[in-house]
Amino acid sequence: MSRTQERLDVELDKDSLLLHPEVWNEAVATEIARREGIGKLTDEHWEIIRSLREHYAKFGVAPAMSHVCRRHGKDRHWIHDLFHTCLSAWRVAGLPNPGEEAKAYLNDM
Repeated sequence: MSRTQERLDVELDKDSLLLHPEVWNEAVATEIARREGIGKLTDEHWEIIRSLREHYAKFGVAPAMSHVCRRHGKDRHWIHDLFHTCLSAWRVAGLPNPGEEAKAYLNDM
């Protein structure tokens, strides 16, 4: 089986979030980005992905996306411009389903 086929076998839930976040790696992120219509992940995408993963590892919740933007010296539309929605950024970062309230917040951003 090729690496592409392996990536396509990643299990997602009904919201297109990883069922098993522990399988996340850069190849999985790349495949999720493709499915989300984001295209090739740039250094800026990876900055956001790393920030989301670090915040989640430390606090177990989604960060305020405006804080992520400010932390990197970007305007509040930065994540949306790169990922279309903050929920798409969360998906690509391979983080677990954050719950209904957080999904609504992330999808509205």
